This record gives sequence, structure tokens and C-alpha cells, in this order.
Amino acid sequence: MSDHIRVVLVDDQQLFREGVAIMVDAQADMQVVGRASDGLEALDVIADSAPDVVLMDIRMPVLDGVAATRELFTPEAVAARTTPLKVIVLTTFNLDLSAATAIRFGASGFLLKDSTPEFLTASIRAVHSGASVIAPAALTDLFRSDDHSGTTSAPPPAFGTLSTRELSIFHPAARGLSNAEIAAELFVSAHTVKSHISSILAKLGLRDRVQLVVFAHEHALLE
Repeated sequence: MSDHIRVVLVDDQQLFREGVAIMVDAQADMQVVGRASDGLEALDVIADSAPDVVLMDIRMPVLDGVAATRELFTPEAVAARTTPLKVIVLTTFNLDLSAATAIRFGASGFLLKDSTPEFLTASIRAVHSGASVIAPAALTDLFRSDDHSGTTSAPPPAFGTLSTRELSIFHPAARGLSNAEIAAELFVSAHTVKSHISSILAKLGLRDRVQLVVFAHEHALLE
């Protein structure tokens, strides 16, 4: 069973949890290793079961999904883990500002609760492999509509290490443009853009393009 993707389901509706568990356990490469009905219970279940991926409902009693996600990605919690943890938040609304906040705290994306079983299981595989389940452009739209957008801080010193070319690529990437769109805008090859994006992520210590958008938003670099 060690090759299976270990999944924890967190939702205050038992019927929903059990339905998703059936879908996940039906996959040859996945195993549900824990369930929780609120965010506080989830923290204990996750600590005990060491999952690879958590499906986290946004709105729950006791401790909601946003607060639970924040707890899971504090520096202390991350340092204490021996294996990477990925979180996908679940929401009823397409443009959910709470989901945007959870992504800031470390979630790898969000899914609508009415997603198809095929899309849900494909998303679990995607985040487990290091991808995200929200397009950077969609995330940029979320942040533009975020009523907490005034909370920003100065960029860290690492941002000052970006070259002029990297900065010219950082800004359109932060707006959610794809490699092909950036290449067309700057009259360079898509391969060149991809190479610079990798360098930017490494210099800033970011996980992926979604985290780049989060970084730009948090440090008021979207203009």
C-alpha cells in the first residue's frame, strides 16, 4: 500500500465524506487513511495518519478549512513533517475569497464540491505530483476581488536578486499569463520563458506558478 496516494477527507457533512471516500478508494492508486468533521479534528487526524493529500472543506464548525490550512503550513508544522503535504480546499462557490486565502496559506488549489469524480481524482494526482488545481489567471481574478487585498508587505531581499529579464517575465506571470502568452508579449521563445520562470521560482523559494501569483499579491507587485 506504500505506493498509494494517502488521502484524508475533511468535511462536516458525513454523507459527502462517505461519498468521496467511496470514489477515492475505488482508485487503484489511492487510499483514504482518515476522515474528520471539522478543522480541529482534522489537525489530529492528519498528524496521526500522515497523508499525502488532504481534501479540506472551507466552511466547517469549530475550526474552518482556512484556519486549519494555515495551521498545517506554519513553519513549525512544515518542519515537523517527514513527507510533503498537499491540501485541496473544497468550496461551493466558484469565486470564493476564502479559497484564495487558503491558497495564500499553502493550499495547492481549490475544487468545487460538485466536481465530477474523474476531475476530483485527477486533481488529487495532480497536486500529489507537484502541480496545482487552479490556473494562475483564475487565481489573479480571485485576488483582484479579494476585499482583504490591502494587507501587503514589502518584498523580501530575494526579490532584489531577480535580473532585468527575470523581472520582465515575473510581472506578466504574476498577472496569470501562460508561457506562450508571455513569449508573444516579450518576443522571446516559450522555452526561454520556461527557463526564466524556473530560475525565478528557485530564487524566491516558491513552489509553482500559483505561489508566484500569491507572492506578487502579498507584496503588492501586481501593478
